[in-house]
Amino acid sequence: MSTPVSTPAPAGSGASPSGAPVDEPRRSGGRRVVDKLIRARELGLIVVLAAIVLITGILEPAFWNADSLSDTVLNVAIIAVMTAGMTLVIVTRNIDLSVGSILALSAFLCGDLLAKNPDMPWIVGVLLAVVIGAACGLLNGVLVTWGRVPALVVTLGTMYALRGVAFLVTGGRQINAQDLPDSFLKLGSGSVLGVPTLILVALVVIIIFWFVTRDFAWGRQLYAIGSSGRSGGHAAKLAGLKSDRRVTQAFVISGALAGLGGAMFAARYGTVDATAGQGYELRVIGAAVVGGVAIAGGSGSVLGAAIGAVVLGTIQTALIVLKIDDFWQQAAVGALILVAIALDRLIANQSEALLRQRSARRRTAA
Repeated sequence: MSTPVSTPAPAGSGASPSGAPVDEPRRSGGRRVVDKLIRARELGLIVVLAAIVLITGILEPAFWNADSLSDTVLNVAIIAVMTAGMTLVIVTRNIDLSVGSILALSAFLCGDLLAKNPDMPWIVGVLLAVVIGAACGLLNGVLVTWGRVPALVVTLGTMYALRGVAFLVTGGRQINAQDLPDSFLKLGSGSVLGVPTLILVALVVIIIFWFVTRDFAWGRQLYAIGSSGRSGGHAAKLAGLKSDRRVTQAFVISGALAGLGGAMFAARYGTVDATAGQGYELRVIGAAVVGGVAIAGGSGSVLGAAIGAVVLGTIQTALIVLKIDDFWQQAAVGALILVAIALDRLIANQSEALLRQRSARRRTAA
């Protein structure tokens, strides 16, 4: 028999919490199994994406136009940034339905500040949007952890409350591109070394949080909390994890990235009012689910969620280019999400079955 050792839970694997005694061979075998399944899921998404681009381009060659592809990726950049934050919340076995309302409030206040102070550096407006988003996320986190209210209920309430605040703050006003300084608008239309700025921002956010969740104890603890949540969170508590603090931090980051998405929205579209970002919460959650983030918590990756955002955005653009009726567009996206959830359960069941088989063989050998 191998000696029990204390090891951190691998990011994205749904393994035991950091510091919890686990059997090393079982942990290593389980990690390899789950990691292989996750990589296969992400590779499959890339194949699906390539197929969508190829088929749509054959049916409608205009889809392959450089401007068309650029617009598609730019539109996805905002969703991808918000999806990174949503992933952190979902892996802790929670949900954040308020991100669309946070985007609207942050986008308007960012744009309003820069419109009234055209000589102000645009970074100040972006920081304001991020701070507002983080404050909204903190409110969600406190209500969920300290108030012991389910995240679905809390964020459904704040979704409507923050949207109401947005309508109150705007007072029926709308910010237009001519009101915003050119330096800020260039953030949405400019590029660095030929790569659009918004895409660079999205890549930086995705890479940072991908590494944080994969290679740092803080990120692994989020997965441990989500995994132990299936048993009431007892495993995380026994391992000494500060679950409430970590969940609150995940909500704060989700809110901050929704605020950053608000600034990106204002720079990208130039027109902002209280209705900005309506429906974005479902697009963000859908992207995460399609990208392999388990709604049950404890597994998935920021990279996979970002790929899911690109796949979902490309499908929506392809359906529009092919002049598919709006009804069928929504039906196709809904069907894709259902398939993703079914695939997620299949992968989870397969990994659990493999782990049980390995465990049974070791007991027999012992």
